[in-house]
Formats: sequence, structure tokens, C-alpha cells
Amino acid sequence: MKSIPISILWLVTLQFCWCSQASVEICSTFSCNPTEQDTIMFPFHVPRNQSNRCGYPGFDLTCGRNGQTFLNLSSKPLTVKAIWYTDQLLLVSDPDKCIPKRLLTLNLTSTPFSYGAEDMPPYTFLNCSRTKITNLDTSPFPWTSVVACLSGSDYTVLTTLEKESEEELVDKMKCKVMKRVNAAFWWKEMYEGYFPPDMSDVSLQLGWSVPNCGDCVLNGGVCSFVNDSDLAVACFFPPDSSGLPRSAKYALVLGAGIPAIICMIGLTYYISSRARARNQNRGYPNIESSPAIFPQPMILTVGLDRPTIESYPKTILGESKRFPNTSDGTCPICLSDYLPKETLRSIPECNHFFHADCIDEWLRMNATCPLCRKSPQ
Repeated sequence: MKSIPISILWLVTLQFCWCSQASVEICSTFSCNPTEQDTIMFPFHVPRNQSNRCGYPGFDLTCGRNGQTFLNLSSKPLTVKAIWYTDQLLLVSDPDKCIPKRLLTLNLTSTPFSYGAEDMPPYTFLNCSRTKITNLDTSPFPWTSVVACLSGSDYTVLTTLEKESEEELVDKMKCKVMKRVNAAFWWKEMYEGYFPPDMSDVSLQLGWSVPNCGDCVLNGGVCSFVNDSDLAVACFFPPDSSGLPRSAKYALVLGAGIPAIICMIGLTYYISSRARARNQNRGYPNIESSPAIFPQPMILTVGLDRPTIESYPKTILGESKRFPNTSDGTCPICLSDYLPKETLRSIPECNHFFHADCIDEWLRMNATCPLCRKSPQ
């Protein structure tokens, strides 16, 4: 009988949580090209297709006729190649295939973005007044490439990451330094340690720090404005396709499960007491411990708690895409390829790797590895 008040209490709590979540406008995701799964969500938004409160100021995107996504930082847009919300990074390229030209004139002062490459040496751009410099001419200079889209018939523009190469180019090739930029370029063969001979058509990595929603997305939440009057941002868990917030689902499971378990224990105790009383009245020996009459206790398999999950090691996937003890570049849960700067988590018992947000969600409901089914200690 005590299970009825407990159930009512849980239902009241669910109603309060649900109403408080419903009072906040949480926008749905959007995509300029649904077939590419380039999800656009807060702080980014497309003003023509979404409300202004679905995006943070300075994070406006536009859609191209062929399904491209563009970021407008200057008079000419940049093509958005990827957005990593947990790491708060995005990858852009130049539609004219000359990202270094855009970089030399790009001013991020009035934007929410930065180059985000403080741990890397700057790229030095040099103008070499020489008829022609080929890739073979730059081979003696490590980490040096030609920028063909900036070069002319009587001069060649080079870029280098190596300080010694820069000094030798100035001394031996009579090159002049144009600009040093702490930018982070990215190309497909980067994880193989391959430096491109021409840096014209590469991608540029940008990052942002405000609003800070990386941890929210990592934990399965969605960032949104707290109200319609200012720029205060908070983390919410919006309703999914079933109509209930994820937190409400967990509370519903607990609210229904705990009373059910209490009822089962009470019913088992009642049946056991009646059986003992009947056996004593008949003079039968006590057979309470016989497994043939009373079934063994039922073992319930549940997921792991958050402190246990957080204790499992994390790995930030570098631009080399190399991580220990696995050669598979695809997450076994979401079947998406790993990308640079993504956060991975491994299970210590079997050392299998997954996207951190994918395996965290799995372990909350299942206490076994999705690949080998080993149970963590």
C-alpha cells in the first residue's frame, strides 16, 4: 500500500520538471543538406529558416543552392565543412579554393571566432621574387609548401611552419616575410603525417568560447536562451521523438520500478509466511530453503552511474587521428568516422574506443561493452 503515495510523488515531480522545461523555447536542429547530415543547432542558426532566438549573435549561417552551408565573416562567405559542438570548433574552406588568400585578409576581431591554435607554431607566409619555385625547390626546407593561388609569373608565395626553414628561405632564397598567423590548417592526409606540396585548397579551423556549450552537448543536452530578454544561456534536455524529456524518462522508470520491486518483495514475503504457517500446522519439515519451491532471487542488469562512467579514460583525438590499440576509424555505436578534436572514451577492461557521448549514453542503460559484452568491474 505504501507504493501508491510514492508513485504519486514521482508523478508530481515529473509534472513539475516537464512544465519547467516546456516554458523554455528549445529549437529543433536544421540542415542545409539533409543527405550530408550537417546538423545545425545552437549557437548556430539559419535566420531565413529559424527564429532569431535559435542562434547566438554572430553565428548566422546561410544555405547555398546546392545544399552548401556558408559562414559570413566578411564580404565573401566561407564554406562550412564540419562543426564539432563538443569541442566548439568548425572547419571552413574557400569556395574559390584559396583559403590562404582569405586568411591574410581575414579579421576576426569583431567576430566570436578565433584561430584556436595557441599550442602550434605560426604559419609564416613569404614572398620569393624568383621566376619559378617548384615543389622540388622547397624539398630541402621541412614543413614548407608553395601557395600556387597567391603566386605569379615572376614571384612565388611560400608558407612554412618551421622557424629554421623560414630563416634559410630569407637567407638563401631572398624571400621576404609577408605575415605570420597562428592559424590551424587541415587537410585529409594530415593524420598520415603528409604535408601538402600546395597549401591553396586546404581547410581552416576556427573555434569559439562564448557561449560555452561543449559540456552541455557532451552530456546529451541542448543549449538555449534562458528567456527572451537577454543572452543568458543554460543547458536543457529537450523532448525527444516520444514526447518526453530524457530526464523525465529516467524518473518515470525509477518511479514505476521502485514501487514494483517493493510490491514484489512484499508479495514474496507474504507467500513465504503463508507457506511456513501451513507447513507448521501440518507437521511438515521446514522446506523454506528449497530452490524447487521458491525461485532464486532475480538479478536485474542496470547501467552505470555517472561517477563510474566519468572515471573511464578520455582521449582527445588529435589532428593525426591516431589513438592507441585500435585501427578502426569508425565509432561502433553511431557508425560515424572519427574526426580531429573529437572526444573518445575507452572501457578499461577491454580497451575498446567509442565517441564519448555515444558510450556514455550506452553505459547509463547497459553495464557491458557494446562490442565484446564484457562487464566493467
